[in-house]
Amino acid sequence: MGVMSNTRDPLNSLEAAVTELSLAIGQLLRRLRMEANPSELSWSQVATLARLDKLGWMTTADLARAESVKPQSMGATLADLEQEGLVQRRPHPTDGRQVLFGLTDEGVEARRKRSVAKREWLLAAMAKLDPAEQQTLIAAVALIKRLGDS
Repeated sequence: MGVMSNTRDPLNSLEAAVTELSLAIGQLLRRLRMEANPSELSWSQVATLARLDKLGWMTTADLARAESVKPQSMGATLADLEQEGLVQRRPHPTDGRQVLFGLTDEGVEARRKRSVAKREWLLAAMAKLDPAEQQTLIAAVALIKRLGDS
């Protein structure tokens, strides 16, 4: 990679590395989504299922705020997920005007399958690397985590 070998100007080299890292992470995430999304759910549907899986039952308004979308958009996403049998609704325990949404058993299974598919694809892809490349990638994991936490 000639872009990163410019030792005369470390700032340009760092800026080039940032650009390359950002593009590489984006490409990897797109590939993981593609490999793990056999049911062709939209990004907002996948994000909504993940949020419900993590936090449990939520109102449309709470989900919309959490995902930074309009309540009408979240309502449409939830309607599609409900039609697919991945989420269900129940009355709010203290506010009869509101409805809570949560994952169905099928929704939980869809999340599990998605997670397994991502892991299996990534494991197979990493297994194709030579041992030195695998070790480099394993060492980079800690650095990438530190970047994410900063």
